[in-house]
Amino acid sequence: MISKENAEHYVWGEQCDGWHLVKQPGMSVIHEIMPAGTQEARHYHTVARQFFFVLSGELTMEMEGEIQQLSRHQGIEIPPLAKHQARNESAQAVEFLVISHPTTRGDRVNVD
Repeated sequence: MISKENAEHYVWGEQCDGWHLVKQPGMSVIHEIMPAGTQEARHYHTVARQFFFVLSGELTMEMEGEIQQLSRHQGIEIPPLAKHQARNESAQAVEFLVISHPTTRGDRVNVD
């Protein structure tokens, strides 16, 4: 069994947290928390397809210039090559799952 309490933890950005729930070459599942006012770098993946699913809070997802506001129990699929950026523009932390097939390790290209 895996949970946040026993999963491999890492910090990304300056203050965002991630826990590897599944860390395999064919699939990755990460539980993430982004504090208010944080964001990731805009990027894309050449092979990986991702699905972001909000557990609590509100996530702003920009994909190819279109902005979606995701609330609790809402998700969005990010296809390969789609430029995207997750942001927390709210006043509270957002907690979500990122499911990637295959893993995004070595498959990320940052863009301006």
